[in-house]
Amino acid sequence: MKLKYGNTEVECQLAEEKVMNIIKANEKEGVDNPLQEIKDSIKNSYGTPPLKKIVETEKPEDIAIIVNDVSRPTPYNYMLPPLLENLHKAGIKKEQITFYIATGIHDPHTREENIEIFGEELVNNYRFISHDPDNDLVYKGELSTGNKFYVNRKVDEADFIILTGVILPHYFAGFSGSRKSILPGVAGRETIETNHSRMVDLMGHLPEIRKNPVSQEMIEAARIMDVKYILNVVTNSKREIVKVVAGDLEEAWYAGVEASAAMYHVEIEEKADVTIVSSGGYPRDYNVYQSQKALDHADHATKEGGTIILLAECRAGLGEETFENWMKDAGKPADNVTRIKEKFVLGGHKAFAISKVAQNKEIILISDLNQETTDLLFATKIDTLKEALSYVEEKYNGDYSAIIMPQGSLTVPVIR
Repeated sequence: MKLKYGNTEVECQLAEEKVMNIIKANEKEGVDNPLQEIKDSIKNSYGTPPLKKIVETEKPEDIAIIVNDVSRPTPYNYMLPPLLENLHKAGIKKEQITFYIATGIHDPHTREENIEIFGEELVNNYRFISHDPDNDLVYKGELSTGNKFYVNRKVDEADFIILTGVILPHYFAGFSGSRKSILPGVAGRETIETNHSRMVDLMGHLPEIRKNPVSQEMIEAARIMDVKYILNVVTNSKREIVKVVAGDLEEAWYAGVEASAAMYHVEIEEKADVTIVSSGGYPRDYNVYQSQKALDHADHATKEGGTIILLAECRAGLGEETFENWMKDAGKPADNVTRIKEKFVLGGHKAFAISKVAQNKEIILISDLNQETTDLLFATKIDTLKEALSYVEEKYNGDYSAIIMPQGSLTVPVIR
């Protein structure tokens, strides 16, 4: 079979008797008419009246639409036109609408990136503002967890907030979408760090989504912001829309979560000695920071002391300065595991996630990274998949079981 690597594919040849499982998403075909599907969903909302009716009733003056950043591919070419059409039919003018890019702690967008994601027509006609986690924030008080809730001042000043996004598995929040547009999307750095610090106790034994403390805190923050409406989609690996959910912050989102889990949570009978995982190609393997998700999912499929072969091009290197510094400072994986418990730092959380896997399993990395950078990740650098398979053949004297994960960033192995 062939596995994606950047914009290309590499061939995987492995004796069939060694392969316990090939973990692929329980794919659904994309809907026939995604534009119409979105229009219908906005009219038939979960837990709320149709968007147009809500806007006509509330008569907002300032509407904030929260949108994903470049790291989360979202089919906005289908999603935004019906959304804007409903707002304008309800009497809202262009100048009353601002798009806020939910960058969290990621870099702000360039105009060129906005045009690439949202289209030149929208960028020329509406305001697009990238969130800054360190400036122009307002304090909303403590959440029930004790987390101090700082949020983008302009979003807080809007009198009607709409969240947009895509619902996919997330390695510690359970799933993306809905409430994540607020926290971490437009929250302050301190708030994000405190929220994400809970991942240290969740990694490896993630609770059911309605009991996930990270997700529940995100929901509370979004409720404090009085989010009026969400428009989220579930997509397949081709990024086609398979389900649209619109309406209430929780009711609509949980309906989308159910559809996403049915596709991407894949049951397996047992773990394997060796897992061969592709991040899924560009942009999911754009850098190590993004590719970590596939490594985490492969970890769920691999026995203690086993081997993970990760295919991730990583054309942009490690991907984040703090993450890079943590990896440079660590002499062994345990250093990062200890350090994150002493003080949680965003960026450092990725170093922890990779190091936690490297503590118990051998990571073989096939990437464009050089030897020095690969060493920083506590990984073994091998240039080709063919060489990597020869390596494990010798390591296990030919006696090993294997799981193959062609869509590693998306699929989550779950022991039956």
